[in-house]
Amino acid sequence: MKRKIAILGAGMMGSALAFPAAENGNDVRIIGTCLDDSIIDGYIQTHKHEKFCRKFPDNVTYHYFRNWKEAVEGCDFVIGGVSSFGVDWFLEEILTQLNPELPVLSVTKGLRATEDGTLLSYPGFWESELAKRGIKRTICAIGGPCTSYELVFMDPSEVAFCGKDNDALRMMKEAMQRPYYHISLTNDVIGLESAVALKNAYAMAVTLAVGLNTRWHGESEPQHYNSQAGTFTQAVRETHALMMLQGGTFESECIGLGDLYVTIFSGRTRRCGVLMGQGLNYDEVTEALAGITLESLVITRVMGNAIRRKAELGLVDLKDFPLLMHIVDILDKGKADADLPWEAFTFEHLD
Repeated sequence: MKRKIAILGAGMMGSALAFPAAENGNDVRIIGTCLDDSIIDGYIQTHKHEKFCRKFPDNVTYHYFRNWKEAVEGCDFVIGGVSSFGVDWFLEEILTQLNPELPVLSVTKGLRATEDGTLLSYPGFWESELAKRGIKRTICAIGGPCTSYELVFMDPSEVAFCGKDNDALRMMKEAMQRPYYHISLTNDVIGLESAVALKNAYAMAVTLAVGLNTRWHGESEPQHYNSQAGTFTQAVRETHALMMLQGGTFESECIGLGDLYVTIFSGRTRRCGVLMGQGLNYDEVTEALAGITLESLVITRVMGNAIRRKAELGLVDLKDFPLLMHIVDILDKGKADADLPWEAFTFEHLD
């Protein structure tokens, strides 16, 4: 069955999802946010994202934000493609005005923290805020190791859609799955969304070791993998502890570790970690990457502050999260000495 799908947000991942959706014969409408007019101009002129290897299919159309209500009219579901910096905007400008019966599938990655350090998924945050306004809505989300440009390239990708509305999840999967885009379904919203958010902090932590290697031995020295493996091992250990704290499933944790793997090897988060390992502090990293959306830095700080708060309440022990807290210290205190607390990663399990 052919569907009408609106993608709200013309960022790379939202735009990339237009490919599997359109290739299934669906009517796909990319709608820019209030900041995306120039991107929509480019799409109308070239029918292509400048960083994608292929043009959009012919059944993809482009719409300015001022026309968003007309563009979503008659759609079967909406894909929310805003960045984590647009979470509040998406709530106020879209979700409060969108028909509550119209399913929403979010690609936005991150977590919100409450006063007691509880970490909420963005779907959970949105649903809670909407409930305060008397609006009942459930929101689905996408998680998994999938970079936008490789999805467009049709590289086989394994992701999961999560949510509480099983019928909506199955409908979305039917509309989106392709021979190269494989979709699992789960009701574990907090687990999946936590897992794919946690990977940002830990990908920076692992790539910190890459930066340290070049800092100590020079750019010409081949990469050293012992240190990367050591930080990866600790990242897996801490991810598991946080997933247990969040009540997530093993399947969601596995997807998060897959996402950690792909993030270590590509993108903005890797660049942040490498630069910090080379000795740059937070301000220097943001200056070096000016103009690039650095969601991973925000997500890491949210996680670190939440864990600190839980430690103050006696709910966790900070000694269980030495890698996370080391990264947060670099971000919060401008700490330029990035060498890792290696001995804190060791343990004794002896009879």
